[in-house]
Amino acid sequence: MDERLKGKKVSAISLGCDKNRVDLEKMLFALKDYGFEIVDDVNDANIVIVNTCAFITPAKKEALSNIFDMCVLKSKNKLEKLLVTGCLAQRHRKELQKQIPEVDAFLTAADNQRICEIIENLYGVKETKASSKFGRLFTARGSYAYLKIAEGCSNVCSFCTIPHIKGRYVSFDMDDIVSEAKYLAKNNIKELVLVAQDVTRYGEDLYGENRLIALCKKLVKIDGIQWVRLHYAYPEKTSEQLIQFIESEPKMCKYLDIPLQHIDNRILTSMRRHLNEDKTRALMQDLKQNHSGIALRTTFIVGYPGESRADFKKLCQFLQEEKFDYAGFFPYYREENTPAYFMKGQISNFTKKLRLKKAQKIQNRIATENAKTKIGQTFKTLVDYFDETKGVFVGHSEFLSPTVDFGVEIVDNGNIQVGEFLNVKFIDFDGSNYKGEVI
Repeated sequence: MDERLKGKKVSAISLGCDKNRVDLEKMLFALKDYGFEIVDDVNDANIVIVNTCAFITPAKKEALSNIFDMCVLKSKNKLEKLLVTGCLAQRHRKELQKQIPEVDAFLTAADNQRICEIIENLYGVKETKASSKFGRLFTARGSYAYLKIAEGCSNVCSFCTIPHIKGRYVSFDMDDIVSEAKYLAKNNIKELVLVAQDVTRYGEDLYGENRLIALCKKLVKIDGIQWVRLHYAYPEKTSEQLIQFIESEPKMCKYLDIPLQHIDNRILTSMRRHLNEDKTRALMQDLKQNHSGIALRTTFIVGYPGESRADFKKLCQFLQEEKFDYAGFFPYYREENTPAYFMKGQISNFTKKLRLKKAQKIQNRIATENAKTKIGQTFKTLVDYFDETKGVFVGHSEFLSPTVDFGVEIVDNGNIQVGEFLNVKFIDFDGSNYKGEVI
């Protein structure tokens, strides 16, 4: 390391999805391996990286707010270099370079691999040979890690900006994924959360056929890996073969995250979704009747252009009928360069907020009712971290995805350790987390 870079401290602000988190963890490892000190507090850093999201308008606003906060630090000479990466930099790089000159570098996805060289250039230091060492500096609490298996998306939904930002779906080489998974296992990771914009399309572009099950079969054989979880499974690609594999393989978490977005045929067609109402209901019925042991999370959009009162009422009825374990809701955001942006029948923000609140209220009641059915039962639970404010350990079971679903609060009995599996009896539910005791 050049003398001018010795002692430099790097901090990062990570925003957006778990796929973004994986990219940042690889960058931070490269920076640490190079010789930089990685610090948590941006106020202690010489260099800050803001890893951004630009999927929807609130994410862009959050990213810009964080960038401007770092610009203020820089104006006070408390920060030397400011770098911005992630989807916002990818989507609006040219405009941002003009509008925020305080940022030293806006990085595309391809630039992330050159993070050390880019910082060298910013300090006028001669570029060194890039390290070939692979690794990740983990930013999530607990013994789980996200494993990205593909980049981009080819589904071209009418409301989504991802294909414009990330490009078409590109599967990663299976051997490379397995090697990364083995690295994670050697670093005490017990659970792999497979992430992509659509994990159920894995391999079709690279191998000419779907290879998700083949990949999972290799991952579950890795010593140390005890759980493998899927995020996100598209409804038209959630085959009976995949469902049966999840059900029969002990290491596959009995859990599926299937974004449905709506149930009305007219809305689904306008959204360019590939599964109509009848086939969606048939899939849900099959899961409920024949595979009831698999927990189901989904996502819906309310206030999509042209959504009538009757359409929204139909969605609410669907929620009450299906009783999903978990469901997330987004008001429709009018994003530039998407087909839905130009559609007639845009819904007012006031109406969208009302519909969002009503849908969430229905689902909260359902989720609470579902949660209470588990009280008195014992479940294998992975301990994630110790909550110092509450004085309890927090973990998750295989039907609870970490950070997105309910947690499990476990009273410390003096023998609990982060990263271990425990048999925990669920004794209560407070609306946010389960309460449990070790059996």
